[in-house]
Amino acid sequence: MVKIVAFNKPFNVHSQFRSEELQITLSDFIHDPNLRIAGRLDRDSEGLLLLTDDGQLNQQITHPKHKQYKSYVVQVEGDVSENAIEQLRRGVMLKDGMTLPAKAEKITEPKWLWERDPPIRHRANIPTSWIEIQICEGKNRQVRRMTAAVGFPTLRLIRTQIGSVNLLDLGVGLGESTPLEALFYDEFRHLLKQKNKTQDHAKSGLSWKDQQRKNQNSKDHSNNGFKPNKTKSKNSQTEKSDSRQKSGNPSSARRDTNNTKPSNRRATTKQRNKE
Repeated sequence: MVKIVAFNKPFNVHSQFRSEELQITLSDFIHDPNLRIAGRLDRDSEGLLLLTDDGQLNQQITHPKHKQYKSYVVQVEGDVSENAIEQLRRGVMLKDGMTLPAKAEKITEPKWLWERDPPIRHRANIPTSWIEIQICEGKNRQVRRMTAAVGFPTLRLIRTQIGSVNLLDLGVGLGESTPLEALFYDEFRHLLKQKNKTQDHAKSGLSWKDQQRKNQNSKDHSNNGFKPNKTKSKNSQTEKSDSRQKSGNPSSARRDTNNTKPSNRRATTKQRNKE
């Protein structure tokens, strides 16, 4: 059975299992050696992190081609302007290229927000504001670079959602994890169905196309309205007729004798009498 685990990563935790001196890593919270990270979070970022023991599922979550939207709640320095929000929506030019358009809006400070340890640096003369942003790319530190590019550096970043997996709906506390049932999520359920089909084909020793033909043949034979091939029946009758002629059918010979004309018979009799 495929394992998927949701973890609420605290600030200052490295997204890796390998322990290094004076570093807090995932190994301090999660102890299943089969789990692998599906989409990293930087050390100074918080929130939803998914882990799985399935390589295909990991690819589904992380690869940009699947356009898996990830949602973030971001505290930025300064009172973010509507113009900056619009720039994020259109896409921002970074050193490694233009970002795809993001879904972005200004929000009030979330009520569910937990305290960060340590808290962000407070500057009395500079206000802060909050943005909710959704992206479907995976550039390095992308959200932080995007807000900085439009003039509002990120102070705090919390990932709240990956695809249809929502951290707040799960109710997972900071530093806690919970297993997920893959069949409850559309993107995972579809992948698992495809994977099960592939495994069934492998067990049967048939390729996918051969399995499709086999299934179609089964449907045809189980169809109560199945009709025989008329062309084949006509050909069979023709072949039977030809075989009779080749074998010299006696009934045909009798028909030929009976068809001899009477006038020819009388002529033959008279000729014999003269002799």
